[in-house]
Amino acid sequence: MSTLVEKTVIMDEQAIRRGLIRIAHEIIENNKGIKDLILVGIRTRGVPLAERLAAEIKRIEGAELPVGILDITLYRDDLSTLSYQPIVHETQIPIDISGKTIVLIDDVLYTGRTVRAALDAIIDIGRPKVIQLAVLVDRGHRELPIRADYVGKNVPTSSKEVVGVQLMPVDEADKVVIKEFAE
Repeated sequence: MSTLVEKTVIMDEQAIRRGLIRIAHEIIENNKGIKDLILVGIRTRGVPLAERLAAEIKRIEGAELPVGILDITLYRDDLSTLSYQPIVHETQIPIDISGKTIVLIDDVLYTGRTVRAALDAIIDIGRPKVIQLAVLVDRGHRELPIRADYVGKNVPTSSKEVVGVQLMPVDEADKVVIKEFAE
């Protein structure tokens, strides 16, 4: 039986912090400020990333941004393979998204299927003016024509590798690791 073992740390706590600071500046610059901007974290690890980005943007701009939480469980195209009774969490979007700029936030961009599901979920909630995507890690291997507007780190990986993001308070540490299966 093969087990997943940590191969290398590709981002430590400081690298994650620097990546998020850079993304925050890029979001502000590309949107010419923060007017009508909403950050929406995709459960699970997109949520603490969205909260950290909101804190950094507040530090830079002096104003708070609304932060939403998006659960995409029922929008996944692999729902039938996940579980007979999938656990669905509440989606929490604090304000009306119609006409607003949404920045979807996730930890890893891989095939693009999670983002596709998130787009479907957002459109069911309202009709935003623009939807942008921010990810901590883009590892390639896209199966859908989706790309991130903001990337903390591009990491070329093999399809046999797994990118593991650990973020407090969900996990015990802040780091991004590459794992692989060992026999």
